[in-house]
Formats: sequence, structure tokens, C-alpha cells
Amino acid sequence: MKRARVIALIVGLVQSLVFALPTKQQSGPEVANKPRSALSKMSDSNGRASESASSKPVPHELHIEVLKGRRLLRVYSGRRLVRACRIGLGASPDGQKEREGDSRTPVGRYYVCSKNPKSSYYLSLGLSYPNERDAKRGLRSGVINKTQYDEIVSANRNKARPPWNTPLGGEIFIHGNGAGSDWTAGCVAVENSEMAELFELIPLGTPVVIKP
Repeated sequence: MKRARVIALIVGLVQSLVFALPTKQQSGPEVANKPRSALSKMSDSNGRASESASSKPVPHELHIEVLKGRRLLRVYSGRRLVRACRIGLGASPDGQKEREGDSRTPVGRYYVCSKNPKSSYYLSLGLSYPNERDAKRGLRSGVINKTQYDEIVSANRNKARPPWNTPLGGEIFIHGNGAGSDWTAGCVAVENSEMAELFELIPLGTPVVIKP
């Protein structure tokens, strides 16, 4: 009987020591970033894969780059690429836009001057074509007069929408309805899913550079 009590005492002491030991917790990596955009991997017109998207940027750092020759649109936050998608251009895509009805997509530095949630082409971002350089070229060649030139320059310097009813043309947009071919009247077209993301992301005043 005495021996049984000793054994029971020893077992009790061992159990108390085991339960008193700290439990080791498993550690794992913390989630440092939000999930990336769902934009899929794309290829440009030369068959090279374009850059993948990243997380949502700070709005005031945003700018857009359009590469006509590669049929590619990129959105940057500072130097960081945050969006990239294929594009369609005007039916006569090569060269600089010179006048209304030439179906060319302009080349130059612009900004987003309007946003239309009820566009005939799904959604649209209006670009500030014609800019001052376009106006100077148009005045020099006799396409527009001095009054029209002054109105275009004033609008651009005030970051407003320039006149779109001069012989230089206007109403150049980034809009939806597909990027499968060059089918627009001079606008930059993207797929609707990508246009929805751009419309939400891009504020008025965002700089846009269109390159050959």
C-alpha cells in the first residue's frame, strides 16, 4: 500500500511538470502586402509579354504612357508599373493627328480632362487633345485661326478641356469596346474589363504621354 502511494505521488509530479512547460507556437510569414490586381499577363503586338500589374498606387503619382507602335498602354505610380494592357488605335494609326477626320491617334503630352461613365464605348477618359504644340502647328499651317489657337492654349494652361470643335479635331478618348484591332476614329481602345479598372483608378488631371 505504501509503495502504491509513492508511485502515485511520482506520477502526479511528472504530470504537473509537463503541463507547466510553455507550449511552442508555430510561426509563419505575415502577409505584408495586399493582393495584387487580377489583370492577367498580356502580350504586345510583337508577341512579348507585357509587365504584370501591381498594387494600387498613390493617385497623385499616377501617369499613363501609350506606346502606339507596340499597341501597349502602361500606368505608372512614379517609376513603378501598376497596370499594362493591349490597345487598339485609330484606323490610320501611323503618324501625328493633323485634322478632324484623319482617323489618327495623336502623339504628344496630354492629361485626362474628362470622365464619362455613360460613354457609347462603355466608359471613357477624355484626353486634352489638341495641346499647345498641336495648336501651334495648326496655326502655322492655316488649319485653325488665331482665336481658336488662343482658346486651345488658354484651356491647356488652365488644365481644362480644350475646344474639340476646331478643324484640328478632338474628342480623343481612352475607352472600352475592345483592343483586337485598329478600329477607332483616333481614340485608344482597351478591353472593357481593363477600362473598368482604369476608370476607377485614374483621376482628372492625370498626365498622359502618347509615343509613336
